[in-house]
Amino acid sequence: MPAVPRPRTPEPAGGGYGNRPGAPGVPGAVGADGFGAAAGPGGAGTLADPVNGPSADGSSPSAEVAGNPLSGSGRVPGPRREYMEAFAEDRSRGGDGGGDAYGGRGGDAPGGRPPVTDAADAADRAEPLAGADAGGRKGTKGRTLTGVAAAAVTTVLAVVVAGQVADQHADGGAAQASSGQGRVDGTDGQASRSQARPTKDAAPVTYDEKMAHPFPLAEKMTARGTFTPVGGDAKAPGHGQVLRYRVDIEDGLPLDGALFADAVHKTLNDDRSWAHDGRRTFQRVGSGRADFVITLASPGTTAVWCAKSGLDTSEENVSCDSAATERVMINAYRWAEGATTYSRDELHAYRQMLINHEVGHRLGHNHEGCTKQGALAPVMMQQTKFLTTNGVTCRPNSWPYPTER
Repeated sequence: MPAVPRPRTPEPAGGGYGNRPGAPGVPGAVGADGFGAAAGPGGAGTLADPVNGPSADGSSPSAEVAGNPLSGSGRVPGPRREYMEAFAEDRSRGGDGGGDAYGGRGGDAPGGRPPVTDAADAADRAEPLAGADAGGRKGTKGRTLTGVAAAAVTTVLAVVVAGQVADQHADGGAAQASSGQGRVDGTDGQASRSQARPTKDAAPVTYDEKMAHPFPLAEKMTARGTFTPVGGDAKAPGHGQVLRYRVDIEDGLPLDGALFADAVHKTLNDDRSWAHDGRRTFQRVGSGRADFVITLASPGTTAVWCAKSGLDTSEENVSCDSAATERVMINAYRWAEGATTYSRDELHAYRQMLINHEVGHRLGHNHEGCTKQGALAPVMMQQTKFLTTNGVTCRPNSWPYPTER
């Protein structure tokens, strides 16, 4: 905000640069407005120069520097019209007859500011004459500089905003201001626009990718021994005999129960599995009656439930069909880590084999051995333990009815 000039003492008749009343013909006599010089050794009627002092002939160096010696009449003519128009804005703020850009009376009336004769003179007029009121000087320079600065800032802002609008339209988006809450502090406009753009989410992991991924699990782990159903209801997709099953996971087991339930349903209803050729179809239930319960349990809990049917799974950490109970037990360690008979790249296939093998027992199928060198192993072969029987080695196989022979 520009400085406001201090109120000035009313000028005597004729203006601060004219004759003092009662002293006709004596230019610049001491006046109440402070623009004169006191009579004394320097001679009455001279303009005071605080730097150089009055000259020997009584003239003021300041008056000469200004480029306009006093007129013969003892008055200085008013400023040129074009010069005053340059400060029209300042004059318009003067209120009811207030001061012009120099704190004196406006207009072309006698007693105004001395005229400007050339560019050098205009530069000199930027500083008030010696003895000028400090408030007027500050007000003059403050208003002038404020006007210039305001014009410069307005121009810069207009250019910046126009550039940003053009950039946003070039990006295909609507023009938006890059200030306020929509802008990130400490970043330029380009960075803000980049951050505002939504990033493409990573593609979700597919079922096949999850099934091929191993999970770390302690070989001798025992979880809580209690179970929770997972997966909910899933319709039987095929034809033939409908078998109802439920999927449970042991509480405290750090594995994906939903993935396990999904894998069981997909595997059993695959045409290569026990649903082959429309013989049967499998319906998953979240509660209520079930023909059997496929259970994912820790090695310790698996051993407990298998022992209820006279089976020992602890020695080789395997799974079982606990036929004396409702549970088909899938050993979580094998589900998570696989077996040496299947490579890491075959983990998906190994998990399918686990499901088909143990449910095959529930359906009444017994263990089988390899009968032909290099052939696919029967799904009822104990593939977690070995792939060779009686000197004949088979290849890993997940399905009761594989398409490949």
